Amino acid sequence: MESNVKPIHIAGKEPVPDTGTLKGFLRFFLQELKPKGKVITPFNIISGIIILVGLAIIGIRFAKGLGAVTNLSQAYPWGIWIGFDVVTGVAFAGGAYILTFAVHILKVEKYEPIVRATVLNGFLAYVFYSGALLLDLGRPWNVVNPIIGNAFGYGSVLFLVAWHFLLYTLCLFVETAPAIAEWLKWVKARRIIQKMTTATVILGVTLSTLHQAGLGGLFLTAPSKIHPLWYSSNIPVLFFISSMFAGFSMIIIESRFTHKIFSNRVDATHHASHGKIILGLGKGSASVMAAYLFLKVIDLTHGHLWGMLFTSMGLWYLVEVVAFTLVPLVLYVVAIRDQNVKLVQNTAFLTAIGVILNRLNISVIAFKWYEAVRYYPSWQEIVVTLAVISMELWVFRWVINRMPILGEHPDFKDEKHLVHNKKAEVARWTVSAS
Repeated sequence: MESNVKPIHIAGKEPVPDTGTLKGFLRFFLQELKPKGKVITPFNIISGIIILVGLAIIGIRFAKGLGAVTNLSQAYPWGIWIGFDVVTGVAFAGGAYILTFAVHILKVEKYEPIVRATVLNGFLAYVFYSGALLLDLGRPWNVVNPIIGNAFGYGSVLFLVAWHFLLYTLCLFVETAPAIAEWLKWVKARRIIQKMTTATVILGVTLSTLHQAGLGGLFLTAPSKIHPLWYSSNIPVLFFISSMFAGFSMIIIESRFTHKIFSNRVDATHHASHGKIILGLGKGSASVMAAYLFLKVIDLTHGHLWGMLFTSMGLWYLVEVVAFTLVPLVLYVVAIRDQNVKLVQNTAFLTAIGVILNRLNISVIAFKWYEAVRYYPSWQEIVVTLAVISMELWVFRWVINRMPILGEHPDFKDEKHLVHNKKAEVARWTVSAS
């Protein structure tokens, strides 16, 4: 089969292989696997060791079972592999559905420069955290049961979450696919995928909002096991709202590092708009955090829980809500008033810590808080979690260094500008006709 994709010759550079054929694709892919930049760096050494040790522990886990490497038990079947890797990680991936909705549906073009990086981060988060989910399952091969129709469990919240998780991951892949098509120079494939974008975004936003709330719905089944300060009938709504400012904070943190580490991959236009984008994200985060705190006050009032704030668990609750939710909200407001981009970026770290504390409190720390023997993660569980994060960062870096994620692909700039010009021409024609 002949390909319509021709090798591209650029002055001073090797021609890109014809990726339209299998042989050309394999040659190109093997060439892209080569490292770009220094191999021996502190980050590579430290993260590489963590990944190797983590893989060894994962091997032991599958060979000898969960008891060989974790402190999980019948009383505490979920640990940080669920509480942090899944419940917390999915919240931080929430920026993808918010930003794609804003750009593709609401047409807020200001955030378009960071859409691809945000979607890529969300896609990788779902892929790696679903892998972390497999680690925690006693019989991981049964994870396919909801998909193949064996023991569907229609009444289970996990059934709903599983299908939403799977379908939304596919949506994120489709939203990432245009960058892959540009990297491979598959022009026709890119055009087909671009036509699917709006429908995919609508489906993805619907699925994501449902399963973000669905994760909270899991804990509605354990009212007697979660401390009253954290248990609420509003947990699904609180999970959904917190996924918004968790997503905003992750976008701010990720863009801070990517613009510094991968500055050569960011074009001038995106550099110039970076400050306005960060301030806009800070404003959005402050808005949803205010709604989140309002619901927290309602829960405390309707549940008559104000007196519990003076207990030891109450003081820990105040650390989470005041120090890492209310204080960041105030700092965001000050930063927006003063147009202080740096303050927004620093506040995003406090916000992220608050989200981590909230999800870990609900799923681990405040779960069965009354037990004499509590769950504490083993060092193996912590290393595996760090290994999963390190592997995600390695893949993220590999993609950023090769695909048009932080800037436009030079071969597709004209096509994009042509689309914008057509839209502008249609808008002018509509106005003149009216």
